[in-house]
Amino acid sequence: MANQHTSPTGHQPQSTAVLTPRTPDTCRWDLLSLGEVMLRFDPGEQRIVGARNFNVWEGGGEYNVARGLRRCFGLRTSIATALVDNPVGRLVEDLILQGGVDTSLIRWCDFDGVGRSSRNGIYFLERGFGVRPGLGMMDRGHTAIAQLKPGQIDWDAIFSNHGVRWFHTGGIMAALSEDATEVVREAILAAKRHGTLISFDCNYRPSLWKARGGRQRSVEVNRSIMPMVDVLFGHEGDLASTLSAAAHAPAWHTLHTFRSMAERVTADFPNLHVIATTVRRPHSANRNAWSAFAYAVGTAHEGLHFDDLDILDRVGGGDSFASGLIYGLLQDKGIPWSLNCGIAHGALAMTTPGDASMSTLPEVERLMSGSHSGTIR
Repeated sequence: MANQHTSPTGHQPQSTAVLTPRTPDTCRWDLLSLGEVMLRFDPGEQRIVGARNFNVWEGGGEYNVARGLRRCFGLRTSIATALVDNPVGRLVEDLILQGGVDTSLIRWCDFDGVGRSSRNGIYFLERGFGVRPGLGMMDRGHTAIAQLKPGQIDWDAIFSNHGVRWFHTGGIMAALSEDATEVVREAILAAKRHGTLISFDCNYRPSLWKARGGRQRSVEVNRSIMPMVDVLFGHEGDLASTLSAAAHAPAWHTLHTFRSMAERVTADFPNLHVIATTVRRPHSANRNAWSAFAYAVGTAHEGLHFDDLDILDRVGGGDSFASGLIYGLLQDKGIPWSLNCGIAHGALAMTTPGDASMSTLPEVERLMSGSHSGTIR
């Protein structure tokens, strides 16, 4: 395997004084995510149009972070979402339970027998291979969580009575509907009132914003939320667009270009303690260059770099990066260690099918240390 590390690993723990999470003994959950959980149909090596069998997984940008933190890193996580109470919704619940994520905050909606009033989201995904790119097809209109309204979840009771160390949500949840945007805002304000750390993943999806004003409207929403966020995740174009809808993704091949962007974002939003982004350069659908940058306390960091990462299923790599970085920060491991943990976790997640991580912490730590020979263990 041609992967190479091209930057220091920074394994030594250091203080993360820029972030002060609530102590574990005062909280029921280490992390709570707010977002949609869909049922994913995977045709394996086939195309969607010709498939006769599908594997099913659960998946969703915000949920994947909670699952990774629970399954790989052993933290206590929960998901706030809404599902229709029918066999499909209960299948999604069963998959969430298999991932170890607490389901007590799922809001169940009545099924009308047809799905006119509310439904569960599904999506189909071709992984792609070589010169054929992956293809995702969403079927998530009029879902239960898109109809969630402010006031239907008692966020103050969750963050005060139960206690949450870290709250995570993002641009996908905020894009589902006008009400969903306000639910995100309502939840973040409550988390802030009770001393919970807040992360937000920009995650721009053109299909979700098409009927709501496109990129310009997503920027307006993101910028209205940013003053309440502690840790910001995103891809190159996502982070650039926090500045303006006309911002273009820079060629972030160097730490300097990332630092310049991060400095401009923190100038607008000095409340941001950490900005982190994955950097992906596709050589083909199943071979990418993979790395990440982070910015904190005026310093930019570059993590492990894989020049040629072989990929089985790229969906969820960025979410697994986020869960690895959050784990490091909650464990007070320091920015360099946390950044490399996220990169390694994301890399491993893309070697298995489905959105979610199937890795263990020892596997992540081995990859962080440079051990990735591919020899059978």
